[in-house]
Amino acid sequence: MRTLSDWLASTAFVSFGAPTSWVEVIGFLTGALCVVLVARQSIFNWPIGIANNVAFVVLFLGAGLYADSALQFVYIALAVWGWLTWTSGGERQALVVTRTSAQEWLRLAAAGVAGVAAITVLLSVATESVVPFWDALTTTLSLLATWGQINKRRESWFLWIAADVIYVPLYLYKDLVLTAALYLGFIALCIGGLIAWTKSMRDAELVEV
Repeated sequence: MRTLSDWLASTAFVSFGAPTSWVEVIGFLTGALCVVLVARQSIFNWPIGIANNVAFVVLFLGAGLYADSALQFVYIALAVWGWLTWTSGGERQALVVTRTSAQEWLRLAAAGVAGVAAITVLLSVATESVVPFWDALTTTLSLLATWGQINKRRESWFLWIAADVIYVPLYLYKDLVLTAALYLGFIALCIGGLIAWTKSMRDAELVEV
């Protein structure tokens, strides 16, 4: 009898000569919807994002992208935190879009360098990853961007765009054609999110004045 895992791993269709599994299709749909909801500052982006994370755990394990797979569990925990933060406003007041301060950028840069170095070494030693540095770089950028998303920092979109630009060729290299197309679309969606959040931030600044 066919199991759920068998069905998820089975081919939905073939694109550009590469088989596309049902779990990749689910990841595509939930991922695109999640970014649209984030851009609109909808709290429903968090549960949709969790569904996307679960799909990508299965997908990335099969593709040998171990850091990206493990990252999804971190995303799930961060999604719960983000869900609660957006609900309460962090300090029991409305959470609005703000700029990333110079001090925060310094902390993010330090965490980024340390994260890339540590994850690269870990993947090189403990896994069979053939792209340890790029896997580590996209993982670290995504974590930093998620922190910014949770706290509604406008510049989190720049980090997402940087990660997505690297993800596209990385997924093509792994024959995840539909996922590469998804992340190409993410770049456009992220630009839209950046524009929307910039407007929201400026509107909030005008109200404060």
